[in-house]
Amino acid sequence: MNEQSPMTTRPLRATCAPGLGPYLAREIEDLDLVVESTDHTGVMTNGTLEDAMKMLLHLRTAFHVLQRFADIRAVDADMLYAETKRLPWERVIPVDGYLTVVSSVNNESITNSMFANVKVKDAIVDRLQEVHGKRPDSGSKGDRTVVHLFWKKDQARLSLDLAGSKLSDRGYRRMPGKAPMRETIAAALLMETGYDGSRPLVIPMCGSGTIAIEAALMATRRPPGLLRSAYGIQHLLTFDDDAWRGRRAEARKLSAARPGAPIIASDIDPAMVDAARKNAATAGVDQLITFHECDFSETPLPEEPGTVILHGEYGRRLGELDELKSMYKRMGDFMKQQCPGWDGYIFTARELAGAVGLKAARRIPFEHGGIDCRLLKYDLYAGTKQAR
Repeated sequence: MNEQSPMTTRPLRATCAPGLGPYLAREIEDLDLVVESTDHTGVMTNGTLEDAMKMLLHLRTAFHVLQRFADIRAVDADMLYAETKRLPWERVIPVDGYLTVVSSVNNESITNSMFANVKVKDAIVDRLQEVHGKRPDSGSKGDRTVVHLFWKKDQARLSLDLAGSKLSDRGYRRMPGKAPMRETIAAALLMETGYDGSRPLVIPMCGSGTIAIEAALMATRRPPGLLRSAYGIQHLLTFDDDAWRGRRAEARKLSAARPGAPIIASDIDPAMVDAARKNAATAGVDQLITFHECDFSETPLPEEPGTVILHGEYGRRLGELDELKSMYKRMGDFMKQQCPGWDGYIFTARELAGAVGLKAARRIPFEHGGIDCRLLKYDLYAGTKQAR
């Protein structure tokens, strides 16, 4: 393991929800970083701590940014402890801080990953005790110094979680509502539609407003990381406060005044509209979104065509599948009759995709909350397809 310094280039892994790897890879490339590999739950790249700061501030589809600290060999828990304790944790972990260890374990000798967490935690604090004569507090809060263990068979990787709590926890969703969409999924959906704020966006059935809020942030190029102030990287001895302030200042300069086209969101539930308004206000984008309390079929549409996205109920959480099929037929009728010339999308569980009654031009798979979902794209031609 090399000496840590702000300019040392080290392997970085950005993690994400299952299936979002390609969207995350695109974001990382947009930050002028080279993608080394992409898998179902993350992307590997290399960068300095300042590169990692950019990732923390700008990534919309990531959960965590992990900086590799060391790779070790460990056949069992005792060897894991011994090899972890040999590492120079005093270079990166403050002795007066708070430590959390999380893990992903696939080792025959371990039946409970919590046991592996405890062995790594004990090794680190015992090392700091020997070096400094004192040890940091530890626990499961996960919002300050976080060490991540990935242990498969006899190979273990120890990484520093530079995010701390999930990057998807933007901090604006104070009123989540029922079965809310995760922020990272909303961002990926918008990326898939090609949304950039130049055309109108209409979101009937907006719920607590996540898609509309993420759209406003994207349209104004506001890095989502500016919405929160606490990160794991700030609790490392290698943290450079001047560099961090500089990266945040650069991020703020990127923000545009407002999107070039309207964002309209509606919901039939007054409580959801109120929650969406308050969440948008917390995110600082309430003035960029027009909210309406109405049935989705009565959502007012701008004269200029744009993109319409409906996020329907899945049945498993909020109702039975059969009871929802008539509503999905109404959703299809709404788009066919009222949205000619628009790009139409419906996000729902795979089982309900056939209930819309329209032929989808594309069916993009997503996983949301453990549910197999599809983003259904519909080409809503004005007049006949031939005339178009």
